[in-house]
Amino acid sequence: MQNSRNYSKFAPLLKRNMRVLKSIGEIQPVLESLRRNGSAIGLVPTMGALHEGHLAIVRRANDENEITVVSIFVNPTQFNDSSDLDKYPRNLQQDLDLLAEISEDIIVFVPEVSEMYSEGIVSKKYDFNGLETEMEGEFRPGHFQGVAT
Repeated sequence: MQNSRNYSKFAPLLKRNMRVLKSIGEIQPVLESLRRNGSAIGLVPTMGALHEGHLAIVRRANDENEITVVSIFVNPTQFNDSSDLDKYPRNLQQDLDLLAEISEDIIVFVPEVSEMYSEGIVSKKYDFNGLETEMEGEFRPGHFQGVAT
């Protein structure tokens, strides 16, 4: 179910002053250094295709923390239908432009599927006590398993 669309390899070409990191090996030392310095770090995990709801959360994270990290990762385990995954909108440049309007100091983490699932795409199983059949889970079986993974 891996999607062939791959935009994170272009991340260094798209950034302005914003730090766009595409591997765990790139982001870990940055975050470790910030933690050692006592910086408050806010994380806003997204699948891109940013809209005003995302941006409001980014603004709040930016207001409440010294550093804001926005992840943009279209997680294939959240899709039970590969055609939905293929159709999911991806426009990294637009997302970066929207984030830059908030702050160019935001760190953006844009990993590949292979980076996040180096041993293959596998969704763990969790007991949600029925939550998995509510909200989005009602229409997309397995969605919450993928979110929690």
